Amino acid sequence: MSVPFLVVGAGPVGLIAARLLGNGACPVMVVERRDGPQRNPAAHVVNARTLEVLRQAGFDMNEVASIAQDPRDAGHVNFVTRLNGELIGRLPFERQSDEYLAVTPHPLRNISQHRLEPLMARVVGEMPGVDLRYDHEWVTATQTDGSVVSVVRNLRTGDEMSVESEFVIAADGAGSPVRKWMGIDMVGPAHLSSFVAIHFRGSLRRYVADRPGALHFVMEPDASGTFIAHDIDNESVFMTPFDPGAESVDDYPRDRCASMVRAAIGDPEADIEVVDVGSWHMTAQVAASMRAGRVFLAGDSAHRFPPTGGMGLNTGVADAHNLVWKLLAVRNGHAGASLLDTYESERRPVAEVNCHQSLTNAFKMMILTDALNLSSGATGEELGATLVDPARRPTIDAAVAEQATHFDMLGLQLGYVYETPLNPGASESPEDIDPTPYVPTGEVGARLSHAWLADGRSTLDLVATDVMTLISCGRHEAWAQVEGVHHVPLDADLPAVTEWRTTCGMAADGALLVRPDQHIAQRWISCPHDLAAETARTLRIVLPPT
Repeated sequence: MSVPFLVVGAGPVGLIAARLLGNGACPVMVVERRDGPQRNPAAHVVNARTLEVLRQAGFDMNEVASIAQDPRDAGHVNFVTRLNGELIGRLPFERQSDEYLAVTPHPLRNISQHRLEPLMARVVGEMPGVDLRYDHEWVTATQTDGSVVSVVRNLRTGDEMSVESEFVIAADGAGSPVRKWMGIDMVGPAHLSSFVAIHFRGSLRRYVADRPGALHFVMEPDASGTFIAHDIDNESVFMTPFDPGAESVDDYPRDRCASMVRAAIGDPEADIEVVDVGSWHMTAQVAASMRAGRVFLAGDSAHRFPPTGGMGLNTGVADAHNLVWKLLAVRNGHAGASLLDTYESERRPVAEVNCHQSLTNAFKMMILTDALNLSSGATGEELGATLVDPARRPTIDAAVAEQATHFDMLGLQLGYVYETPLNPGASESPEDIDPTPYVPTGEVGARLSHAWLADGRSTLDLVATDVMTLISCGRHEAWAQVEGVHHVPLDADLPAVTEWRTTCGMAADGALLVRPDQHIAQRWISCPHDLAAETARTLRIVLPPT
């Protein structure tokens, strides 16, 4: 069979890619070797940029909000001796309050993947032109200049079929068979540490009392680990380190795991039920390349981060957002094939920055363990003695404060800038980027700044998904002559628009050219003298003809 696009993997990254392709009226097949959407808790941080992408893609954001944790329950991070023990330190978990509606229509939320993914799968699976197939495994492929022919196996029947597609998006996870077939190596440490993940049911609310949170780091040496409260009243995961060289997950039967969870809670009678036990290995890697011909890597197949910062799922969604409009532009004849080269040149630097920051966050935890004197072989008595020593308190408080960046990375989420031919030199090295501050801007390559308009829309809602959008603040008749764009005139005299264009660095007759992924392709501070020639030149650069 033949289809324009084949997406391998039906996690959030594959599903958002399919949704965006389907919105472009382009048939797509999605194959997933699992028998259905994610059932167990996995990723849980859905940041502002990802929520903005879901909004633009057409998901019901009220429905998405209904499966998110209330920030009153998931708005903090605690460092404790045990869950019901002494509070060592407490930090805000990102900026989830309504005040951040000034910079994004959707502040970060904790939404567990096993709740988000089924919602996305239902919506995507109902789209005309989207063929979503679970229990189907990508096996191998051959590639020519004009197509990719993949072998896909039905895991229920064992039957194999050939699927010819113009392009393949590999969103098939960290172990990506597609990446391995492409022969692309991962760059960076393949193993930093390993963890047992214990998924259990039971309420933790009475143990956290007036200090609820999304994460609880248990520092007691004989019970150390991290509670991830996916639903503080019903469902959580406890992660604890283990040595895969000395033991395996089989050495963690459910009764042992239940005892470990109760010890970390601090209540040997805690009413909990272990649902599942698994393991995972922390890595910090980025693919050496994100493309081979007509096959593109997105999400975990292209990068693997430590979970410290929650950037994995979110970076993958942004990958798909960047890639799909370019694929559609090339297929629909709006741009030449060279546009596809910009996928890697734009997204790989972002992946490297996010990988670096996630790894930095993970290493910063050592500052706290050192402040608590938790060297190898430390005991609970020694931890207790450290905590009651008033001379140690400033060091401990400072070590807790050092973890704040881990949970406050709005700048990394919204502030990344793509380097393009129209803004050469815009990329920064990972070491030079402060992930916390976010300053809205109209800079070329940046995400379009959000502002609320009088009709209740966000400026982000003005952006078309299939063509370039030209937003003008004055001289609208002149700007309306630009061909091949979606023209949106704004009244420069309205207070909200005046403030927004000032933020974007435009005069009253300026304009922005915005890509379908809501990033700024070009900014005209004021209307150029030879507008027709200037805009034509810009569009040839943004949408190269060959």
